Amino acid sequence: MERGDGGTYLGEGGRAASGLTDEQVAERVRAGQVNANADVKTKSVWQILCEHTFTLFNAVNVAMAALVVSTGSYKNVAFMAVVASNLVIGVFQEIRAKRKVDRLSILTAKDVCVLRAGEKRHVPVSEVVRDDVVLLAHGDQVPADGVVLEGSPRMDESLLTGESNAIEKSVGDEVLSGSFVDSGAFAYRVTRVGRDAYAAQINAEAKYVKRVRSEILSTLSAIIRLGTIALVPLGAGLFVRIILMGRYGYNDAVLQTVAAVVGMIPQGLVLLTSSVFAIATTRLASRSVLVQQSYCVETLARVDVLCLDKTGTITTGAMEVAEVRGDAAQAAVTIAAANEADANETARAILEFGRARGVDALAVTRAVPFSSRTKCSGCVTADGTALVMGAAQFVMGAAFGQVEDEVRSFPGLMRVLVVARVDGFAQDGSAVGTPRVLGFLGIRDQIRPTAARTMGYFREQGVDIRVISGDDPRTASNIAAAVGVPGAEKCVDASTLRTDADVAAAVAECRVFGRVTPRMKRRLVRTLREAGHVVAMTGDGVNDVLALKDADCSVAMASGSAAARNVAEIVLADNDFAHLPEVVAEGRRSINNLQRSASLFLMKTVYSAVLALVCIALPPYPFIPVQMSLVSTAIIGTPSFLLALEPNHERVRGRFLTNVLSRSLPASVAIILAIVASIAMAKLMGWSDGVMSTVCMFQMFAVGIALIYRISRPLNPLRVGVICVVVAIVVAGTTVGAGFFSVVSPTFNSAVTSVAIAAAAIVLFNRLYDESVAEAGPRGLVGFLIRKLEALDDSE
Repeated sequence: MERGDGGTYLGEGGRAASGLTDEQVAERVRAGQVNANADVKTKSVWQILCEHTFTLFNAVNVAMAALVVSTGSYKNVAFMAVVASNLVIGVFQEIRAKRKVDRLSILTAKDVCVLRAGEKRHVPVSEVVRDDVVLLAHGDQVPADGVVLEGSPRMDESLLTGESNAIEKSVGDEVLSGSFVDSGAFAYRVTRVGRDAYAAQINAEAKYVKRVRSEILSTLSAIIRLGTIALVPLGAGLFVRIILMGRYGYNDAVLQTVAAVVGMIPQGLVLLTSSVFAIATTRLASRSVLVQQSYCVETLARVDVLCLDKTGTITTGAMEVAEVRGDAAQAAVTIAAANEADANETARAILEFGRARGVDALAVTRAVPFSSRTKCSGCVTADGTALVMGAAQFVMGAAFGQVEDEVRSFPGLMRVLVVARVDGFAQDGSAVGTPRVLGFLGIRDQIRPTAARTMGYFREQGVDIRVISGDDPRTASNIAAAVGVPGAEKCVDASTLRTDADVAAAVAECRVFGRVTPRMKRRLVRTLREAGHVVAMTGDGVNDVLALKDADCSVAMASGSAAARNVAEIVLADNDFAHLPEVVAEGRRSINNLQRSASLFLMKTVYSAVLALVCIALPPYPFIPVQMSLVSTAIIGTPSFLLALEPNHERVRGRFLTNVLSRSLPASVAIILAIVASIAMAKLMGWSDGVMSTVCMFQMFAVGIALIYRISRPLNPLRVGVICVVVAIVVAGTTVGAGFFSVVSPTFNSAVTSVAIAAAAIVLFNRLYDESVAEAGPRGLVGFLIRKLEALDDSE
């Protein structure tokens, strides 16, 4: 068979041909008709560095550090250690994840056999060109789209369509990149390469950069934006007011202003968040769970709908013999063994069954491979017995009615094969004579041993499950029922869903979706999210990429397509779906503890901003940066990091901002009033600036410890230890470290006054705290403030 441009394909009857010449290959390379890798890519190291370095948070802190350096008081630049630590942790974590995912892609890449200039050559997938003649056999993956020239293979297109049953191909049929050869050997001509291929077109819609969906990240970003907007007028106003007093020079004004501004930006909270998620991802990595975007741990902890791709998640992708009736076992093993060189998934399942049960194959004199025409395979044993195996309708032919009741008595999730004895085989492999039934085999998708337990976990946690598959809906429904998916009997053929209303109704009613295309998967995920659900999606194929991209949290198998791995936030390196409960549990521990610790940081953010405003009217600002560092270390940093590592598997409920503010605002209000009272008393009694500063620090320590006590209840040994450590740091910092932190000894009058103000502040704090954490929701002043701040956050 000759082409118009002089190249040749395989000829009719299997006659060898030369394929493309080297000149023709070079010509196509120059024309750009090469199978360039069009997989979805991970971020580059440079992109990761830029995303973590060039942020508003870093810019504000660098500007503040520059101002402090200009005063020559270098000890007051200590706050930059937090900024540097946050940067290092974030960059290290993401680069580590990127390299592991890239390594998985390299490990799964292999060369492909092409016919060029009359000889077989093995070339990288990326060097295949249009019109190449590619030779593939069982287990090979199709590198580029094309048309079958010779052979009748059975193709596994599950990574592309989700359909687990092998698709038979013949001369002239199209094969798609990303599919695998289930059985048979064939040659095909490449018609589409690179970005024009089917898989690449789906990948192109996904791209890579998937916006992180995280309530914590959004809240932190909003706080930093609002703080930045507020710090410019507040900082400038405070600086000018201090200078105009005439008592302070440039250096003092800068230090006081920077202390106020730095307190308004929750540096420690950003670092704590990065650290908590870094610890979570490290712990998960030890369990073969690769987290590519750390904030997705939070999202998975909030998930209320989990969408599963049947193949590769509930099932392993392999087949298994589930039931044998009659005397079919040895005959089936003999037929499978006779055709082992070209065994498909069904044959491999039978061979594995034989090995596990100690069933030995008989000696054979002739093997009859599976044929897409006869739908059967067979063999002739050494004693002349002819055995055949296949679907009952094809093996029995007109006599199917004799076995129909037996076939239909098998469970619905099984594919039934009949094994029979015949008189012999014709030259073309078709059975001769009336088949005499020996027995039956029930073959089914191999269900993961841990699938039922995993489904049970999510069922107990109130997470709805949707099974989305390219398979027949009845098959998917039966498998879902077998592993305990609630409502598995409510299934629908997605190809019948035409309108948005149809999709919305099906999403609300059904739990299993069959015959789902890649774009329909995405449509289902989007519909669930539009209904207010937090959606997680699992998958392993190109057909899952669009849905994985649109889900709130996406989980891929390492053995799946590179595109799925790169788009997903979480990759299960050992392909074990049973790790998902561990990810959820880790997420809950991280988020619940982080919410508790975050209240300490936002307490400082709120009172710092309000105090800066107050001190414009009543200067000076009572602190310098190094004193704020002591407060942050003792009252915020130390307890936050220690409490954030506690076991905590409670379900994440409510909004992050509401949960945090309900604890932090009572303390902020109490501290603000206590410090204002202390400043007023300092002016009234003529205290020095050093005494005023020390008294104000005492108010923060008193209310801060009261807050730590409240968020630590009920007390346990760890939490009591945390409170003791906090008290020890406060005592050491104000005595041994008094000189470094600019703490002065108070007078008798100032000490008595300070204790009285602190006692009143703690009483006020406890009353406000009780109102804010009421079961019916925050009440009183704090409730009013939270509602206002929530509305502001929503508008952001």
